[in-house]
Amino acid sequence: MSEPTKDHGAPPIPLAYDIVSWVLMGVALLAILALHLVAALVAGLLVFQLVHILAAALRVPFITSRNIKIVVVALLATVTVALLVLGSIGIAVFLRKGPDNLATLLTQLASIIENLRHFLPGSITQNLTSDTEGIKTVIAQWFREHAGEVRTLGTDTLRVFAHVLIGFIVGAMVALHEAIPTNHPTALVRALARRVDMLARTFRRIMFAQIPISAINTLLTGAYLLVALPSFGVQLPFTKTLIVVTFFAGLLPVVGNLISNTFIFLVSMSVSFSVAVAALGYLIVIHKLEYFLNARIVGARINARAWEILIAMLAFEAAFGLPGVIAAPIYYAYLKLELTQRKMI
Repeated sequence: MSEPTKDHGAPPIPLAYDIVSWVLMGVALLAILALHLVAALVAGLLVFQLVHILAAALRVPFITSRNIKIVVVALLATVTVALLVLGSIGIAVFLRKGPDNLATLLTQLASIIENLRHFLPGSITQNLTSDTEGIKTVIAQWFREHAGEVRTLGTDTLRVFAHVLIGFIVGAMVALHEAIPTNHPTALVRALARRVDMLARTFRRIMFAQIPISAINTLLTGAYLLVALPSFGVQLPFTKTLIVVTFFAGLLPVVGNLISNTFIFLVSMSVSFSVAVAALGYLIVIHKLEYFLNARIVGARINARAWEILIAMLAFEAAFGLPGVIAAPIYYAYLKLELTQRKMI
């Protein structure tokens, strides 16, 4: 089928197989959310991109021998999956076991919120209205419910871990498949491959920009919790857990920093109000730095402003819950890339 004539500078006229590929891609992305497979999608894209990066660093694409190329890519994929699996298990054990586990942290936060009047100065508590008590109860109940969920993950944890493991394996298999040239793919297959490649590139732009941002944020937060506070004789509880939460929450653009800041502020409140105020001031400075980095790095790479990503995350959270929050930046950036390439925006 030959492509219809187009005016110079006008959006290219889509062909039948382009339209079919968009429909199939849209259905697949919605099905991933509806079937709770976001963890598998992220895991697969992560392995796929890591293998690509390592292969490029080792100049694997320039290896002429097909068999050697397959072996090298297979080894890279195997090592990548093994390291990610071990890392995932280690993080899961850390967050669920020990005195500073995540469930204990959430329970402690609930207690702090319920007893907020005991931590605040009298000049502030006397101005709190009775309506505040209802809000505190709702927030404290939310923390307690999620603490219970962390304690009793059980089957859900195994299911999510299985999804992640399958995603790792699928990502490795796709990376390996790319090392083996396909003879004469059909037009629809090529169109679908373009859709998947655009989604993968979108993921790479977001995640591999957000990771250094989160790392910088975590480093500065760790310096405050482990160095600055102890130098003034203040030992904050749950320090290690807070640092881990800061890093992983920071992988979520915009909203992740607010989540970790809230945790740190409330835990600081359990020590004293002055420590909480100092933490809030320090975290505001870090937040401003992260907002600047988000705008310069993530926003520039996906051509989206912070408020656009935040609106998408709010909408997806309302429709799909926490998996929607994780998927929203990827889906939104992918949609915007598709529209940009069609010269529609």
